[in-house]
Amino acid sequence: MADTYDFYSVRYVFAGAERVKADTRRVWFEKFGIRILEGYGATETAPALAVNTPMHFRAGTVGRLLPGITHRIEPVAGIDQGGRLFVHGPNVMLGYLRAEAPGVLEPPDGGWYDTGDIVEIDADGFVTIKGRAKRFAKVAGEMVPLGAVEDLAARVWPAAIHAVVAAPDPKRGEQLVLVTEQKDASRAALSAAARESGLPEIFVPRAIVAVPAVPILGSGKIDYPAVARLAGEFSHAS
Repeated sequence: MADTYDFYSVRYVFAGAERVKADTRRVWFEKFGIRILEGYGATETAPALAVNTPMHFRAGTVGRLLPGITHRIEPVAGIDQGGRLFVHGPNVMLGYLRAEAPGVLEPPDGGWYDTGDIVEIDADGFVTIKGRAKRFAKVAGEMVPLGAVEDLAARVWPAAIHAVVAAPDPKRGEQLVLVTEQKDASRAALSAAARESGLPEIFVPRAIVAVPAVPILGSGKIDYPAVARLAGEFSHAS
């Protein structure tokens, strides 16, 4: 809705919390001449960990780790590229205060904060987020990033909101369930898109649940526990 000149005085746009879609980056640059600089962080790290800058930028990444932050990547079984990111630095919190132990500070082990994210860092130091560790499903012995499956659905039906969760499967360990606002969503369309993208068949959800609206939190993020409940209700009904 904005006019081309509405943001003429804006010098920088930084984005975090959720990955910026390629179309969003393209539209902002073409319409306003502004490159969106993606960053990454967590509340526990006060909050920034990495960010793209005008001089050091790589699309699709969250930039390079900020000065003073050290890291280690621990391998995760079933994941060949990247691993689980741990960070250490002056910005890492002193610890958690939990309701069940009032006044007791629970520091991170050795000062290292476990981000819970699976990342890959290239030779130039740019960080690519592969997904949350808990947002992977083990299907027939293979680790499948649920975010990549959501991206697949978004490419097929870009106007709808999609969420993918894992459900138990007696034969394959886990199966993927797509909860979507696309009324006519089908496995056939997803299978065709997966083949075109070079993705294996295990990236195609075994079940599809069409809903009037995918549950969204007040922050604008998908409410995955609510999505999982919807997927569970479908599996029980079927």
